[in-house]
Amino acid sequence: MGDFEEPIRTEVLVIGGGIAGGTAALDLADAGFEVLVATRADDLMESNTQLAQGGIVYDSRGLAKEIMAAGCYLNNPAAVRILAKEGPDRVNHTLIHRLDVEFDLKSGVLERVKEGGHSVARIVHRADATGQAIQSKFAKAMLEHPNIRVLLNATAVDLLTPSHHSADRLAVYRPLTVVGAYLLNRQTGDIVRCLAKQTVLATGGLGQIYEHTTNPEGARGDGIAMAHRAEARVANLQFVQFHPTAFYRIGAPRKLISEACRGAGAKVVDASGNPVLKKYDERADLATRDIVARAMWREMISTRVPSLYLNFRDYIPREKILDYFPTIREMLLDYGVDILTDLVPVVPAAHYSCGGVLAKPETAETSLKNLYAIGEVACNGLHGANRLASTSLLEGLVFGHRAARTIESRLTKKPAFDLSVKPWQNAADEPADEALIAEDLRTIRGIMWNYVGLERTTRRLARARMELGRAERTVENFYQSAGVTDSLIGLRNTARTAVLVAEAAWIDRQSAGCHYRT
Repeated sequence: MGDFEEPIRTEVLVIGGGIAGGTAALDLADAGFEVLVATRADDLMESNTQLAQGGIVYDSRGLAKEIMAAGCYLNNPAAVRILAKEGPDRVNHTLIHRLDVEFDLKSGVLERVKEGGHSVARIVHRADATGQAIQSKFAKAMLEHPNIRVLLNATAVDLLTPSHHSADRLAVYRPLTVVGAYLLNRQTGDIVRCLAKQTVLATGGLGQIYEHTTNPEGARGDGIAMAHRAEARVANLQFVQFHPTAFYRIGAPRKLISEACRGAGAKVVDASGNPVLKKYDERADLATRDIVARAMWREMISTRVPSLYLNFRDYIPREKILDYFPTIREMLLDYGVDILTDLVPVVPAAHYSCGGVLAKPETAETSLKNLYAIGEVACNGLHGANRLASTSLLEGLVFGHRAARTIESRLTKKPAFDLSVKPWQNAADEPADEALIAEDLRTIRGIMWNYVGLERTTRRLARARMELGRAERTVENFYQSAGVTDSLIGLRNTARTAVLVAEAAWIDRQSAGCHYRT
């Protein structure tokens, strides 16, 4: 574990510790470079990676064609080719041999299953907790590696660029270059400079800008907002994928319930147990996730109910439930719901951002010098307008490795640290009012859910742009006049990311994939 000395110096700063950041960090550390992994979480297990229930693609036959079809052919062909070509080797090298992840076997060989949008069984998994199995191995390897320092409870405040933060006023004329980040020590409240020769954004998604999301607490668009403030290019932010089935209970997190459940026979029903999806699409519960999610949202609006239900008990044999969905059952038992006997209340929820900080698929480089973006925070064009199931973990592996190889070539030139950026100057000593933060978050998330959610109209988006613009101005004034905390940083990033998503949805008048305008 590292300390928050001022300034921190490292050859490579990786912001985020999921599969993408973990891959880049381990590859660079194995090559002999000094890496610092910073995460706002207090445990390396907290990430979108560990929440992944399904699996990871392991067979690339026909994969490129199916990724393109899922993405409405708006994908970047270069990114698709790279993933399809390199993906299985990365699973072998990093997950199976380097980390010894124990995927499920069948008759002594890796069991491969089929998911929605895939024509063949090509997905390897560990029961219904694949992400947890993967993340635990990454966390252990990073914590034990002699070339990796891990900073927990370290919230990135802003990317450091001489153009914005240098004591030299003439630095504004230089090319935009990232030289590290300001990091908040959540335990002490101190903000320090972390000076890095190369910086990697692996901060995950943006689901927390919505009222309902399957994402963890930290997925609030931090990386997108920081990069945009540093003037990096972003792209495809209108393409936000919603998962149809997240557990619903007031005051409880929206726990994801895998689509594999519907694949195994579970059905979406109303409170009386009547299936509801057939009237929206002839494929009913086996339609694609965007169609199922919109159908559920329409049903909830038309019948004025807060949720629908997922019915396991009447459609899947008891033995199969216990064999295939032990983690989901155990998770819901904590809330007093047993999938063997009860209907499970569910709502659609923001799940995955197909857009993000624009990055080259070949190198993971962004439009800012010495800044790389990988995983869900990045947009290399792989997913186009919609993500094919079980490709996100593979994306983290493939492009995390690509970023590491690019950085390795840059660091052989022995660049120097940029010492011109100024130490942080606090605007105020009194911490921000948490009640005001909570109310501002509720406002932004409500606007996003109702106006920039599953179905978007011109009037809703116009209202969203107006109200979000006003909210962001209020939040920015709040931020500039209060003592900085993790929750205030999150509010600021939520507001900025929400504005960017709404603006992208406003500009794109054509429905495609998970961007649906009526």
